[in-house]
Amino acid sequence: MKLVTVLIATIATIAAGSAFADSINQRQHRQGERIAQGVQSGELTKDEAKSLRAERKAIRTEERAYRADGKFTKAERKDVQQDLNQSSRDIYREKHDAEHR
Repeated sequence: MKLVTVLIATIATIAAGSAFADSINQRQHRQGERIAQGVQSGELTKDEAKSLRAERKAIRTEERAYRADGKFTKAERKDVQQDLNQSSRDIYREKHDAEHR
C-alpha cells in the first residue's frame, strides 16, 4: 500500500513539474511572438528587439542552469516566473514608447 502511495505522489510531482515547464515554455514562446510582431509592425526598433531577445536568452540560460541538477525547485520556478513577468513588462514598455522604426 505504501508503494502505491509513493508511486502516486511521484507521478503527481512529475506532472506538476511538467505543467510548470509548459507554462514557462508557453510564456517564452509567446514573448518571442510579441517581439517579432513588434518588429514587423514597427513598434520596436532593431536595437529594442535585440535587447529584448538578449533578455529572453538570459532567462532561458538561467532556467537551464536551474534544471541542470535535475531539480527545478519551487523557488527556482518563482524566480524564472518573476523574470518572465519583468520581460513582459519590458516588451510592453518598449512597444508603447515613442520610438518607432
